[in-house]
Amino acid sequence: MPVRAQSGPVRIAFIDPLSGFMAPVGDGGLKQFQFEAERINAAGGVAGGRKLEIIGLDNKLNPQESIVQLEKAIDQGVRYIAQGNGSSVASALVDAIEKHNARNPRQTVMYLNYAAVDPIFTNDKCSFWHFRFDADADMKLSAMTDYIKGLTDIKKIYIIGQDYSFGKAVADSSVKMLKEKRPDIEIVGNELHPLARVRDFSPYITKMRASGAQAVITGNWGNDMQLLIKASSDAGFNVPYFTFYGGGLGAVGGMGRSAVGLVRQVTEWHSNIPDIGMDDTVRAFKAKHRDLDYYYYRVKVMFDMLAKTMNDTKSVDVREVAMALEGLEMKIETGMASMRKDNHQLIQPLYISTLAENVKFDVDNTGLGFKTDIKIEGAATAMPTTCRMRRPAS
Repeated sequence: MPVRAQSGPVRIAFIDPLSGFMAPVGDGGLKQFQFEAERINAAGGVAGGRKLEIIGLDNKLNPQESIVQLEKAIDQGVRYIAQGNGSSVASALVDAIEKHNARNPRQTVMYLNYAAVDPIFTNDKCSFWHFRFDADADMKLSAMTDYIKGLTDIKKIYIIGQDYSFGKAVADSSVKMLKEKRPDIEIVGNELHPLARVRDFSPYITKMRASGAQAVITGNWGNDMQLLIKASSDAGFNVPYFTFYGGGLGAVGGMGRSAVGLVRQVTEWHSNIPDIGMDDTVRAFKAKHRDLDYYYYRVKVMFDMLAKTMNDTKSVDVREVAMALEGLEMKIETGMASMRKDNHQLIQPLYISTLAENVKFDVDNTGLGFKTDIKIEGAATAMPTTCRMRRPAS
């Protein structure tokens, strides 16, 4: 099949917070997107040599501002949109892209979700134009609660999270799964706090200590993760934390050595997984960005899958790429990855890991990093779906 006449870069608009309290998270994501695009470009680009170009757009972690930036990107001819921080933002983008594509079938837009993990996006709110490359909250919690099931000394757990759709989903699923797997565990606290507005978590830590909690489950991310753990460490409230984002930007720096052996995370990878061939990539990213760690392995998987579909179809047309992407299976460094056709959720291995000393690659330049407790193969992470995908007419 001949390569179609195409020219110019394939632009991806990165819509995430680049100012305000959560700016470090957005900036770290943007730099990794740029790093992966440069890697693909150095290998020959996509669809006959076209380069990938990343455009950073600041949404201030606000759904309305995200729609403004989406419209700006579309007006500039951008057809690929990426976002990850904040499921409230993700919900607004799913709705807006659905409406745009219905009205403009010749100018369709794809939504590349690399971190917004409210399960609804691959269930009742699923969209043909949305693809998620991170495990959803239920997938992560299923792995984490399976792990907790074996920790028979833990009898009391406190749940804390951010007060929006994702934080509520984490809380609800934590309660449900713990009740099923460890009915003897008492939920001694279940609390939501304002997203990206709390500067001092010490009052929350006081309540946790008073509750008699022996462990904490949290989906917090960004500065909310960092400040929560820092307050816990400062207060000497040294109990196990079961997290999604304990290894996120700044979190380990805030924890300190008192968190060693206590803070666990469930992720698609960490930099100390041995013998998977990622060491040079980790070093190259660190050499380029000394204050950042190579964190979003799933972004690498996303770019590899995009490049494969664009090269296989010899096209960057959104509809053609979407058709090729759903159902795609690919060998990745950690095992196998597949994009579910029925709901556009990526399936890949997950790891539960614990903060440790004496690691090859540290986090936040602390000398501390994560070591694997268990690996869960991708097939074991898949969850039932309520998605009823509406595909575009052929």
